[in-house]
Amino acid sequence: MGQPLITLHDKAFQPYLSAAEIATAIDQVALRLNADYAGRQPLFVVVLTGGFMFATDLLKRFTGNCEIVFIRVASYEGTGSTGQVQEIMGLREDVQGRDIILVEDIVDTGTTLNHLLPTLQANKPASIEIAAMFFKPASLRYQLDLKYIALEIPNDFVVGYGLDYDGLGRNLPDVYVAV
Repeated sequence: MGQPLITLHDKAFQPYLSAAEIATAIDQVALRLNADYAGRQPLFVVVLTGGFMFATDLLKRFTGNCEIVFIRVASYEGTGSTGQVQEIMGLREDVQGRDIILVEDIVDTGTTLNHLLPTLQANKPASIEIAAMFFKPASLRYQLDLKYIALEIPNDFVVGYGLDYDGLGRNLPDVYVAV
């Protein structure tokens, strides 16, 4: 990619995925969603804060009618998952009988989704699917049905494109990996 190393707080990061590679992967997810949800009106539930960039680009490519809502949870501190999910802003919409698409920035341990899915399922939606920009299969601790994954990545710490290191790096259009 030709970009130099960047430093966020006390860590250096090197280029990993370009904005063009990310866009191509999102195009593929959007094609599948458009085909699978043709004639339906899903409710996209975007998990903040990291999911905002992926959701923005993905939903610009979604051609059908849809609704978009946001929830906010936190499970990270520094470079690792705390194993605990803190709900900061919950879902207030009625999801009964609705097709739900949970939009996540990254699925690594699966802790966040393992916390969210039972709560959503208890409200009797018609369906729940997960759309994630990144998936780290080597980190997964829970059995999850991940239908819409843009990119699988190794178990490395990455920043950019919505992902952060202690609050920094979310605004980067490319993804960088810790060195």
